[in-house]
Amino acid sequence: QVQLVESGGGLVQPGGSLRLSCAASGSIFSIYTMGWYRQAPGKEREFVATIRWSFGRTDYADSVKGRFTISRDNAKNTVDLQMHSPQFEDTALYYCYLRVVGGDDYWGQGTQVTVSS
Repeated sequence: QVQLVESGGGLVQPGGSLRLSCAASGSIFSIYTMGWYRQAPGKEREFVATIRWSFGRTDYADSVKGRFTISRDNAKNTVDLQMHSPQFEDTALYYCYLRVVGGDDYWGQGTQVTVSS
């Protein structure tokens, strides 16, 4: 079993910065990718960013490209999401996810990010 624990959410002002972290533990044999999704009230969960574990290739949703940066620490099995210049529409519950080689997906409980002045 794999456990994902997110941290770093909270209240941030527009134009500020916030860093989310996710730590994976448990029976992790081979990570294929880790990343972040988010879900705003009344909306479906949407993709934010992902990073390939072996080569570090990153992908971003168009809405966050150039503002958010995803990074990983292979030794610690952690993935971070640095949010620069967040906007009101970035307010959401942010979920960490992990996909192992073979295709199984795991999800964290989510961490709330609220962008407000």
